[in-house]
Amino acid sequence: MRILIGTCAAMLVFSLSGLAQQRGGEQHGGGSRDVGGEQHIPAHGPPPAKAQKAPKNNAPKQKFADKPGHPEAPHVHANGKWVGHDTGKNDANYHLDHPWEHGHFTGGFGPSHVWHLSGGGPERFGFGGFFFGVASFDIGFCAGWLWDSDQIVIYEDPDHEGYYLAYNVRLGTYAHVLYLGA
Repeated sequence: MRILIGTCAAMLVFSLSGLAQQRGGEQHGGGSRDVGGEQHIPAHGPPPAKAQKAPKNNAPKQKFADKPGHPEAPHVHANGKWVGHDTGKNDANYHLDHPWEHGHFTGGFGPSHVWHLSGGGPERFGFGGFFFGVASFDIGFCAGWLWDSDQIVIYEDPDHEGYYLAYNVRLGTYAHVLYLGA
């Protein structure tokens, strides 16, 4: 009887700790089940933006929390909608005089290539022997990233030459990144 009670108690403790971890993940993902989490890795990157006129560098800050509980950062909905990737090719915030200065990333794109961050910070981070830096305009969107453990997925950016999009699986957010080489 003691063994049965002990087994039930152990199962209860483990199930409660799993539930607590799941709820913690939801908080980091913006508190919404349709943003972030491994089940929500986008199948593909965003389509080219339809915007004709991009904001200027001194434009008012764009709002990204499109629903209650969504992050105030560019993010991807479970239905594949990329929120915040809509300023188009002429956005001065993502203009580079020398695109692809360090070459092109060749490690693979999309959900079949999930990478674990292995250290660094927004200015220079790495995984799998590849190194990237977050675009200066997007550094604030990476405040909650865990640079030594988060999983990210790289997508090609259809609008901003020289940039890629790094999607943070845990948070459901993304940032424009430059490839710095291997």
